Amino acid sequence: MAGEPQADCLFCKIVAGEVPATVVRETETTVAFRDINPQAPTHVLVIPKVHYPDAASLAAAEPQVMADILRESGQVAADDKVDDKGYRVVFNTGAGAGQTVFHAHLHVLGGRGLNWPPG
Repeated sequence: MAGEPQADCLFCKIVAGEVPATVVRETETTVAFRDINPQAPTHVLVIPKVHYPDAASLAAAEPQVMADILRESGQVAADDKVDDKGYRVVFNTGAGAGQTVFHAHLHVLGGRGLNWPPG
């Protein structure tokens, strides 16, 4: 059921503490941790503690949690001191867009030049 932890979800396991992660921030509704395959000096994932497969379904069901994720992305950027030079936030939605874990998550990327358009 949407919103409930999924036994086969890597990010649900990180939220539950069953899988280790380098957590940089945690709130009542979110967890932010370093990506294990960073694409920039700052590459942090911000996830909701509730399970929804993508950003659109999370925003439709729990808009306040979506707002919490966006707010935390700014805090992550500030903590990593990339907020002044610029950073990127990305939601990949669907396999064709590069989503590999089907639990809504936002990437915070910074600390290097980020070209446009992205690859």
